[in-house]
Amino acid sequence: MRMDLFTRGFALGLSIAAPVGPIALLCIRRTLTAGRASGWATGLGAATADAIYGTLSALGVSVIASVLLDHSHWLRLFGGAFLCYLGIRAFFAAPIQASSERGTVGLGQSYLSGLLLTLSNPITILSFAALFASAGVGGTGQAGQGAAWIVIGTFAGSAAWWIVLAAATERLRARFDEGWLRWLNRISGLLLIAFGLYSIWALF
Repeated sequence: MRMDLFTRGFALGLSIAAPVGPIALLCIRRTLTAGRASGWATGLGAATADAIYGTLSALGVSVIASVLLDHSHWLRLFGGAFLCYLGIRAFFAAPIQASSERGTVGLGQSYLSGLLLTLSNPITILSFAALFASAGVGGTGQAGQGAAWIVIGTFAGSAAWWIVLAAATERLRARFDEGWLRWLNRISGLLLIAFGLYSIWALF
């Protein structure tokens, strides 16, 4: 039973993380420009946000979930503006080549941006609510333990995707010279701005 619920959560974590979007773009860009650890940190921030929303659903905290959904337009507005900010920074960023400049620099910032961007889309909580309802878990006691296994699985699935994506991107790093990295910054910056503007436009 526990392994079955963990597997369901793992699959949900993968399905939420895998689609190409702004978080994936950030993970790829940061891995290429700042190293694998920065890409991992960005993805793990997103995985943490998924776990937070999963926990809210598991605990049946309907009041908090309702408040988040009622104010989702403000959260998405923040997320869109934050994406535009990150896009502008990426567009004008100078390419980083020297290995001494890469690595652990900015890991906290990478993690926090992944966390905040994912938290700015509370619609994700509906996915967890649907899964818990179909699995018959949630609340307290035995059912609560089952929900905890789904949350653990969700975090593991999401984190696994980001680790694999960052590792695969890192293998391509040697093929990019300074000119390619400069164009990567500009293209990724424009795409992040486009994601942000679309998120804001969709609210209206």
